[in-house]
Amino acid sequence: MNIQIFGKSKCFDTKKAERYFKERGVSFQNIDLLKYGMSKGEFESVKKAVGGIDKLIDEKAKDAALLRYLAYDSDKEEKLLNNPSLLKTPIVRNGKQATVGYQPDVWKTWE
Repeated sequence: MNIQIFGKSKCFDTKKAERYFKERGVSFQNIDLLKYGMSKGEFESVKKAVGGIDKLIDEKAKDAALLRYLAYDSDKEEKLLNNPSLLKTPIVRNGKQATVGYQPDVWKTWE
């Protein structure tokens, strides 16, 4: 397994995801979304794996309402890449597979 956890340092679900993998002895790479963001290639891979751009939007984020009014996915994508605080976390990748949010049932199938 090659686990990457994209998260925010103050996100409880991100901390729970890190704890999940630590408890099982699975090594992972932790990436602070607010500090480093996500590359376009990583974003495309995650978007494809989770089933669309709308699943990546954090509805609790301040500017999330603005994204709903953007008509084109390309506009939403640009906004999310430029403002990673709008992404729902944690985003957990295992190669081409990915999840958004705390998904231990899915992660179990990766072991």
